[in-house]
Amino acid sequence: MDPDEIREIVNEIIEEIHQRVVGLDYAVQNILASFFANGHVLLEGVPGIAKSMMAYSLAEILGLEFKRIQFTPDLMPGDITGVSVFNMKTQEFSFIKGPVFSNIILCDEISRAPPKTQSAMLEAMQERQVSHEGITYKLPNPFLVIATQNPIEQAGVYPLPEAQLDRFLIRQLISYPNKASEMNMLQLKQKQDLLPVRKLTNPELILKIQQFVRQEVIVSEKIMEYIVDLMRKTREHYGLNLGGSPRASISLMTVAQAKAVISGRDYVEPDDIKQLFFPVINHRLILSPETEMDKIPVIQIVDNIIKSTEVIL
Repeated sequence: MDPDEIREIVNEIIEEIHQRVVGLDYAVQNILASFFANGHVLLEGVPGIAKSMMAYSLAEILGLEFKRIQFTPDLMPGDITGVSVFNMKTQEFSFIKGPVFSNIILCDEISRAPPKTQSAMLEAMQERQVSHEGITYKLPNPFLVIATQNPIEQAGVYPLPEAQLDRFLIRQLISYPNKASEMNMLQLKQKQDLLPVRKLTNPELILKIQQFVRQEVIVSEKIMEYIVDLMRKTREHYGLNLGGSPRASISLMTVAQAKAVISGRDYVEPDDIKQLFFPVINHRLILSPETEMDKIPVIQIVDNIIKSTEVIL
């Protein structure tokens, strides 16, 4: 396997997803980069912009098992991880696996679930396992969580704690489509409700890509230094109360490796870092009260940090 082969696969995936979703190529590429880097994704955007459709369609095209969990205030941890059921014939309890035992999990409106349920997802996301009555069950491999969140809804939600937000490799903001893309959506919908898509990969191929990204993509010492300089500036910025952690530095490096492969390279360039810095860091930052009062957006702070940080190759 080589970068050109992986790039061809990604191009086919993006072309195939156009059967159902248009105008979100940037989001699809970043989700694939996160998946190839073995990381989870938080999608944030208003309702009705194809977040769930994109996740479901990607799973189908990748040839992976998919489960959707609708998060609600009454959702319990066992509804996600599984429960013990008493078997009358054997007179024993047996563990019935929950929907988390799948390759791709869509956690729809994740902020609606109570903290206890969110903590159950945290173990699954971080440890890739589920603990039940003292027994540990490994989750399938590959395993990716795609969670959605509505930025405008405030009633009946439990904001994700910083510890759980930090487990998402990226937070991808999804905006409204442009006019041409929305016209294409209407034309697709007029033809058929859900157009069929081809399966282009399988779990074994995805694992091979993840291994290639992890072992074969070169990150030079200068690129590493650039990543560290960017993160240190978030920690020292006067407008931020909390900057990027060392986990954020590792996340930026690994997803940049996957982005390089998607572009047909086996080495990371500074532009890979610049393009992914905002998706990796935006959910990990906490603004200072003064910055919030002045209504300075996070993206402006991130842009200023990128512009003021020099990379020397």
